[in-house]
Amino acid sequence: MPLTRDFKETIKARADADMAFRAALLGEAVELLLNGDVDTGKLVLRDYINATIGFEELAEDVGKPPKSLMRMFSAAGNPTAGNLFSVISHLQKATGVHLAVQTS
Repeated sequence: MPLTRDFKETIKARADADMAFRAALLGEAVELLLNGDVDTGKLVLRDYINATIGFEELAEDVGKPPKSLMRMFSAAGNPTAGNLFSVISHLQKATGVHLAVQTS
């Protein structure tokens, strides 16, 4: 089911105002990816991109067309590891949210 515009605007407003929310959203996306729930992880990462820097700025910074990035992070998308980690790296720099890997 596609997200409503109100939901997207709510997520964006919360991400703009709350650094802890931004960190939790990016952390959740990466944790989902690492736990094998790639489809959900891509969609949460897409929400994070939309709520923070947007696909236009991301595309300019990573050297990929915006439409390609949107497809990569759609339900049917299949980003390569290189593209995925490049995007995550850029998002960390652009948004000030930095993730760290920890063993348990």
